[in-house]
This record gives sequence, C-alpha cells and structure tokens, in this order.
Amino acid sequence: MSGNTLGSLIWLRMVRFSNRSHQMTNEFLKRFELTTAQFDVLVQVHAFQPLNQTELARKVTVTQGGISRMLDRLERDGYIARRQDWKIKTIRLTDKGEAVVKQAMPAQIAFQSSFFDEVLTREEQQALYGMMTRLQKHGERKELPPEN
Repeated sequence: MSGNTLGSLIWLRMVRFSNRSHQMTNEFLKRFELTTAQFDVLVQVHAFQPLNQTELARKVTVTQGGISRMLDRLERDGYIARRQDWKIKTIRLTDKGEAVVKQAMPAQIAFQSSFFDEVLTREEQQALYGMMTRLQKHGERKELPPEN
C-alpha cells in the first residue's frame, strides 16, 4: 500500500473494524429480533423519553428519512408508542419495548465490550477511548475542503 499515509491506513482499519463490528452486531441482535439501528433507537428512547422525532434523529445513527420508516415499524411491532401533544408527537417505549431493552442491553454491552476486553488492557482501552473522543469531536467540527 505504498503512497498511503499513516492517517489513511488508520482510517482504513477503523472502517474495516466498524463494518465487521456492525455485521456481527446485526447478527448478534437477531436473537432479540432487532437490527443495530433499531436497538440504538430503542436505547435512546429508553434513556430520554419522552422525546420527539427531531430530538431522536440527532441522537441516533439513522438518517432523518430513515428514522420515520423505522419508527413506523417499531410502532407496528409494538416497541414504541407515539402520542400527539398539541403540535409535537412524542415517542415512548411500550412495555414490550422496555422488556426488550432490559433483556438485550446487558447482552449487547457484554458482546461489544468483548471486542476490546479480549485484546486491550484497561489502560489501552482508556487511551483509545480518549483518542476516539478527540477524533469524533474534531470530525464534528471539520468542514469539507472546497471543490476545485
């Protein structure tokens, strides 16, 4: 891979790890009849309910267009309930939604933690967390270079 910078090689590793982790997580969450994105939405609703669709879209990895379709499906499957409060529609978990989050959350946390616990020391994990936090914050502020 001549011509690549260290930064580009790091980025490729992060993308590959992220893609593989996402695939494995989707497979893991099938036992709860959820996708990674659905799990993310349910966890965010659980943590911040009641909230509206705009607030939820800012907190999850689903696009604004995708969130509407996902909420329709989660409501149809009985995991969430939406209620119109004057002009704002709020989202809450149903008893079924609370139950699946309560069941899936510890298993998902253990599964995700295993990616790091099996390979990195506690100190390495703390350092990686700090570096990833810095990169994420920088990425949120970074603008695209102008087109030529």
